Amino acid sequence: MAWSIQRAILGLLTLLYLYITVSSLERHAVLARPDTVPQARQSRQTVSEQEFQTAQASTQQIWSDLRKDEPSWRESIIDARPNGLPATAWHYFKIAFRALFMNAPTRTPGTENAKLSPKLQEAVDGLTRAAVADPDALFLLAEMNFYGNFSHPRRPKRAHELYSELAARDGNATAQHMLGLLYATGIGDAVEIDQAKAQLHYTFAAEQGEVRAEMTLAHRYHMGIGTAKSCEKAVEYYKRVADKSMDWWLSGPPGGHLIQRNAYRWVDEAGGAYGEGASWTSSGPFAPGKNTVYESFDNVLEYLDMRERQGDYMASLTLGKHFYEPPRGFRRNLKKARSQFMKVATSYWMRDGTVNPKRPKNIEKTAAKAAAYIGRMFLRGEGMEQNYEKAVTWFKRGITNGDAFAQYHLGLMYRDGLGVPKDGIRAATYLKAASEQQLGVAQSALGVLFLDQGDLDTASRYFELAKNFGVMEGYYYLAEFANQGLGRQQNCQHATTYYKIVAERAETLHSAFVEANSAYEKGDYERAFVASIMAAEQGYESAQANAAFLLDQKTAVFSVPMLPIFPNPLESVPPAQRTKLLDNARLAQVYYTRSAHQQNIDSLIKAGDYHRLGIGTPTRTAPIKSNKTTASTEAMYSCYSTAAEHPNAAQALWNMGWMHENGIGNVEQDFHMAKRYYDLAYEMNKEAYLPVKLALLRLRARSWWNGVSGGKVKPMEDEDEQQKKNRPKSLTEWLGRFLDAAVEMEAQDYAEQQRQGEYGDELDHVAYGEPGMPGGDNEYYYNSGANRNAEGGAGGDEFYDDFDDGLIESMIIIALAGALALLVYVRQQRARDARERERQAAAGGGQQQQQPPPPPPPPQPQAQQEQQAQLPGQNGGFFPNPGDPEYPNWVVGGVGH
Repeated sequence: MAWSIQRAILGLLTLLYLYITVSSLERHAVLARPDTVPQARQSRQTVSEQEFQTAQASTQQIWSDLRKDEPSWRESIIDARPNGLPATAWHYFKIAFRALFMNAPTRTPGTENAKLSPKLQEAVDGLTRAAVADPDALFLLAEMNFYGNFSHPRRPKRAHELYSELAARDGNATAQHMLGLLYATGIGDAVEIDQAKAQLHYTFAAEQGEVRAEMTLAHRYHMGIGTAKSCEKAVEYYKRVADKSMDWWLSGPPGGHLIQRNAYRWVDEAGGAYGEGASWTSSGPFAPGKNTVYESFDNVLEYLDMRERQGDYMASLTLGKHFYEPPRGFRRNLKKARSQFMKVATSYWMRDGTVNPKRPKNIEKTAAKAAAYIGRMFLRGEGMEQNYEKAVTWFKRGITNGDAFAQYHLGLMYRDGLGVPKDGIRAATYLKAASEQQLGVAQSALGVLFLDQGDLDTASRYFELAKNFGVMEGYYYLAEFANQGLGRQQNCQHATTYYKIVAERAETLHSAFVEANSAYEKGDYERAFVASIMAAEQGYESAQANAAFLLDQKTAVFSVPMLPIFPNPLESVPPAQRTKLLDNARLAQVYYTRSAHQQNIDSLIKAGDYHRLGIGTPTRTAPIKSNKTTASTEAMYSCYSTAAEHPNAAQALWNMGWMHENGIGNVEQDFHMAKRYYDLAYEMNKEAYLPVKLALLRLRARSWWNGVSGGKVKPMEDEDEQQKKNRPKSLTEWLGRFLDAAVEMEAQDYAEQQRQGEYGDELDHVAYGEPGMPGGDNEYYYNSGANRNAEGGAGGDEFYDDFDDGLIESMIIIALAGALALLVYVRQQRARDARERERQAAAGGGQQQQQPPPPPPPPQPQAQQEQQAQLPGQNGGFFPNPGDPEYPNWVVGGVGH
């Protein structure tokens, strides 16, 4: 028993030792190392051929020896997720061990002067001697000093010297690009930031075809960084990169290279820059959930595996698709993908291609999708030998059940003549059928087919449809149409946007997101920062946010102390690991601002925080606590107010409330306005209940004291009280407000009509209040008629007369309505009086004496009798005669109305 315990302890210690060794090797993995020595472009001094060959052989040998010391460098780039219980247990044990015992900084400050190991020193000396004749050796030395490869200390100043020497030989493109990066960022205090020099070196590199420099220049011209904005120049450089991206995509197997997106914001994995719920990226509809992408994907795999065991073939297909196109951070497993697809397909088709009579129910569509993926793997030679004949067989099986993916691939084969004769008609038939099922790649391929036929309008429509599904090919051709004005008006802005999207899709060409993500996950923040800053200079918003996150200075008002074994999820880099390279608040502010310009609301609020605290500015100032207006207060207000206009920006609304509560900068102190912003923050995000309630309690106390002490700050009021104060107290006041509202509505209608051009261009200078017309709209309403008449212009009072006519018409309508109401009232009153008299007469009729009958009327002329005979009411007419008892009722409206 004791021997078993000793063996277990010994095995555990051995595993710990191996893990420490592997982690140390992984920590010094090369950032972007090719399989051979990196070649410096045509950088060779005037030396003899023999000297050059000797130096080159020495460089190759040193390179090989250095790589042998780190055999696991390639495997350390992508951290694949473990499979199985033992591998999973070991994976999480490493994470726990790192958190408990390995929180020391990867590189401590002052390592620039660290002593090299004897073997590394020997390699550096050999490269220095070879660099006299071989530019590759000089380039390798510069890379080691900049990236810290092979455990070499990172020395940016020495790297700048070596890159400068390499560029001076004959303008090496890579060295020129790296010099541009150093001057643009001042990374590691290697040089002073000089955007003019950065622009110069980037241009030299781009003119030699350096794709990273082209991407960087395109972004600088697009945003106006270090140079004036120029849409034309931005389009020029973005088009260069987009053309190379399309060439790279088309150089892959049929259907193009598989594009995997590895760019993402690291801070979003922790819930955003302000934590879960408080950040714009993790509140409201943007909330991604509390689990990371790895944890959620593990849960998905576990659920799908359970469903597959229960006989769910759709779960089997979904598992195969995950193995074929895994999410970020997971490796492709084509063998497992093929196994899953075959499992589904063979349950529907037999070996001879006939349908299995014992097939499961409702499996037709699922089997068709599996057949399409199997055909795609045969077409592209993925996980199996490329075979066009078998690909056609599987695609036809999928088409029998109407699968769009199979239709697309078969149409692609007929369009390009892959294993079948070229047939545009058949290709169009299959591609159109797939397009009608809303398959984006099929819509783009059909657009290319019409473009080859010269039908620009139809091709453009299909590219527009493909763009809605994010198809890179569709974006590229729309950029070409917009840039060259093909089938539409030339539009530089659209061309820039579309080219930029295409260029950023091909991450493999010019960015190192895989290496940056791997370094960040392993805790090597310096290496992650170097890779991120290069992508940030190229215009990737996610890289800008990541670089700013690594450099972020704490902007919270207070912080809760965390135990050492539980790192703060909102802290980008632990204080013990914040090296000199990562202590650059000015650069953090720059990248937060650039990220904000690309619609990152959290970055916009962060930029406002930096202005509020006075950090990251060229001349650092004290935190803003007064109402003195400065450039920093204006910038802070601009950041917060702009962010507050976006949905789910509760943090920005709370900050605006704080500014109004304290009267910061150019914002007037107003307790009531502060309350409104605090309330809006709570309405926007219910998770802000506690901070909002605490702020309102403090605000109520300050408002009360302001009233007691006779302060002049507008007090805090409830909405009911404010509505009572604003309620009109008399009919005259109500009528005045009604007329004012009518005037305001007329003014708004006129302004809207003027903007739509209904009044012509001659009123533009009046409506918009140009210099010389003080008061703008208001002065025009009351003075323009007089001014026009004084000038003798015809129709000068046109608008003023229309305005008066409208008001007079309104008053006439009101007067008529009042008169009509009065007449109705009088008529009803007279009718009531008549009915009352009749009741009284009926009640007193029995007590009165019978009166003698009235004498007969005197004889009338014959003409008058005939006229009276024709009056209505006589002889059964509608109206009663004057002698009729109902005649009085008719007169007052009781009969016939």
